[in-house]
Amino acid sequence: MDIWVVDYGLGNLRSVSKALEKVGARVSVSSDSRTLNEAKAVVLPGVGAFDSAVKNLKELCLYQPLLDYLKEDKPFLGICLGFQLLFEGSEEGKERGFGIIPGKNLRFPESVKIPQIGWNKVTYTKESPLFASVRNGSYFYFVHSYYGVSETEIGRAEYGISFTAALQKGNIFATQFHPEKSGDVGLQLLSNFCEYCQH
Repeated sequence: MDIWVVDYGLGNLRSVSKALEKVGARVSVSSDSRTLNEAKAVVLPGVGAFDSAVKNLKELCLYQPLLDYLKEDKPFLGICLGFQLLFEGSEEGKERGFGIIPGKNLRFPESVKIPQIGWNKVTYTKESPLFASVRNGSYFYFVHSYYGVSETEIGRAEYGISFTAALQKGNIFATQFHPEKSGDVGLQLLSNFCEYCQH
């Protein structure tokens, strides 16, 4: 399974690529959009600010190729900031996201400690191949100050408010949590994504 892990300067690239390799994927970590020509799937990780991510993608001439790829509904997994970039925008900044998912990312209420850092339970709201063999109510690792809510939600978590922890729209998947930092359940999720892409 050939997967392109997008390098745009804000990703947790090593841990993501190593986790994918551990479940059997062949991984290319690159900032060259020509990698799309050979990739069977794309993984967009990310740690950092929304506007910086969009600007970096545009400066590296990655934004439009990725948007075109998403519009074609090809296999994609967004992780953390990669999840948020699928939305139209974010309260964190002014740049426009890919807009594949309606709505904006919102900041957590001041009643909770921001950012959320640590393990949180994810409850499934729809059946999805992403969660095959992963027990409902499993704990995944989160690091974020902003959250999204989507009708394409497949998993939900609670942190002061209820928010979308994972979504699926066609062949496009995304998780607000970090599967690569979530132990065995995270590896199972990444394995499920790879198996889905093969078929």
